[in-house]
Amino acid sequence: MPRRPDPLEPRARELAVAAGLDPDARVPKPGDRAGRGMPLWCGFRDAARAEVAPRRRAGEAEAPLRVFGEHDEGTLAQMRNCMAVGNAVAGVVCADAHLGYAQPVGGVIAYERQISISGVGFDIGCGNLAVRLDVPFAAIADRVGPILADIRRSVSFGIGRVNAERVEHPLFDDAEAWRASGMEDYRPKAMAQLGTVGAGNHYVDLMRDEEGQVWIGVHFGSRGLGHTAATRYLKLAGGREGMNVPPAVVDVESEVGRRYLAAMELAGRYARAGREWVVERARRIIGGTVTDTVHNHHNYAWRETHGGRPLWVVRKGATPAFPGQRGFVGGSMGDDAAIVEGVESETSAAALYSTVHGAGRVVGRKEAKRRFTRAEMDAWLARRGVMLAGGDLDESPMAYRRLSEVLAHHAGTVRVLHWLRPFAVAMAGPGEFDPFKD
Repeated sequence: MPRRPDPLEPRARELAVAAGLDPDARVPKPGDRAGRGMPLWCGFRDAARAEVAPRRRAGEAEAPLRVFGEHDEGTLAQMRNCMAVGNAVAGVVCADAHLGYAQPVGGVIAYERQISISGVGFDIGCGNLAVRLDVPFAAIADRVGPILADIRRSVSFGIGRVNAERVEHPLFDDAEAWRASGMEDYRPKAMAQLGTVGAGNHYVDLMRDEEGQVWIGVHFGSRGLGHTAATRYLKLAGGREGMNVPPAVVDVESEVGRRYLAAMELAGRYARAGREWVVERARRIIGGTVTDTVHNHHNYAWRETHGGRPLWVVRKGATPAFPGQRGFVGGSMGDDAAIVEGVESETSAAALYSTVHGAGRVVGRKEAKRRFTRAEMDAWLARRGVMLAGGDLDESPMAYRRLSEVLAHHAGTVRVLHWLRPFAVAMAGPGEFDPFKD
């Protein structure tokens, strides 16, 4: 019996060719144990469907976009372009937003029955973890230097690093999760990389709160596992890498959508495990016992209910902030961080119960290196009493907004529980570029 024509096939083939691939090549079919495979163009059906599906019914209002703070037109235009693709129901631009890959960092979009691979981004599950110790700063003030040096030696920072210490974790024994995600081939590398921090704006911070108690804070994600998964499924969905490209939106019930969600969940678990390992290593060096923990993703998608509707909410560089939900929001290198808690309000609902994930850049990495000097950065840190191991001008505090000013734009949606003042920061050093994009 001849195969029934697929109305999506012509456009799916075009997308495959545009991606530099042979649409007739045979590729493994997700979940097919018989190994028969499928034509490569089938992996582009979701992208083709998103293009031909009506954006909105005639006469229906455009999805609302709530903007917090002030932004350049490029960031807002990028967000509007994202919301024109797929079943976008509502969007938010947080006060720390800036241009990102396909979707702004600090951008939040709620979809009906869909998810944006581009919106979650390359560093799936990137997030923050902060723990409070029963150690007063006064008890370690005279050994901050040695503590920071030990952390820098014990934790791997920078490009393509592997952990010097083999980390065992139950995640690696979850064979079904690795199979469902299609990431079984990456498991050996993931095992070697667990607990590495990377470069860019990823860090280990030592801070103290209003009562002088020590906190450890970390920021990083799923390393090569998330980057590889994002790249793999972006290609299968017919998406493209780059800043000014349309987002790759897929139906969550499609084959690619289900496989991607499994990969996203796996990378999220991996990112949490890595952050927990690094914090525990730092705690051993400092001493003491953990008395409080705040942990959150900010590059992820969640199944949530808003306005009585079940939706998928994609937060790229944005922190979930439902009423009573706490989050750790980092400042820039050497600047204050905060523990925040979501509150109920009309503005909170309009924000899709989301808030900032950091202070937000005002100067790009290349421009920061041209504009600022190491002496200026060192002087800034010295005035704040912050000791730095690693770091470079692209992450200097002068390249960022101040977190207090950013959070002020979200007044009435979150409240600050603790301001955390850093006294030591560990990051990758100059020249250590991280290929696993944030």
